[in-house]
Amino acid sequence: DELISKRISGKPTQYLIGHAPFRYLTFQVGQGVLIPRPESEALVEAALIEIEKIHSMQGQSSKTPVSVVDLGSGSGALAISVAHEAEQKNCPVTVVAVEKSDAAIEWLKRNIAACDVSVRVISGDVLEVLQGVKCDIVIANPPYIPDSQILPRDVAEHEPSAALYGGVTGMEVPSLFIAAASRLLKSGGVLAIEHNEVQGEDIATL
Repeated sequence: DELISKRISGKPTQYLIGHAPFRYLTFQVGQGVLIPRPESEALVEAALIEIEKIHSMQGQSSKTPVSVVDLGSGSGALAISVAHEAEQKNCPVTVVAVEKSDAAIEWLKRNIAACDVSVRVISGDVLEVLQGVKCDIVIANPPYIPDSQILPRDVAEHEPSAALYGGVTGMEVPSLFIAAASRLLKSGGVLAIEHNEVQGEDIATL
């Protein structure tokens, strides 16, 4: 009855039960971290396709780990899923999760431990971290909702606004993530970034 009462008041189900499913794993979530959405599963799929491509070009004799950076990692759903599934496919990877929110980092570290994967956590702003580092793949689900957009009550009143709103047009924060990715990626590297249904062309241009 208490849980139902809280749900009626608008608190997300995932926060009430303390976890959310994402691809083949379950992630602990709560106040201070964005709840992973099914749409974001496509980013993991895109990264895995690229990882397998790189390994196929290397040949079977020597598999050098593919380096992956997840910008704005939140709960770690993307980074942890990539690490977990790449291992299942026998595709060595090194995965780094970048996050600046202290609250989100707590959930990120809990999920890394619970899922028993090797993911390195870097605390800091995407524009400042990993100076001098180059990677093969960057994945990102940045805040991309325009500041003026009205969100459902359970989202607006409970999930962290910093993980949702991307500036006046919604493109301001994604542009920062793209700038970070351009610095981090090796020549020929790949960025997989989530956006809404009207931002595709602008994202591609950037």
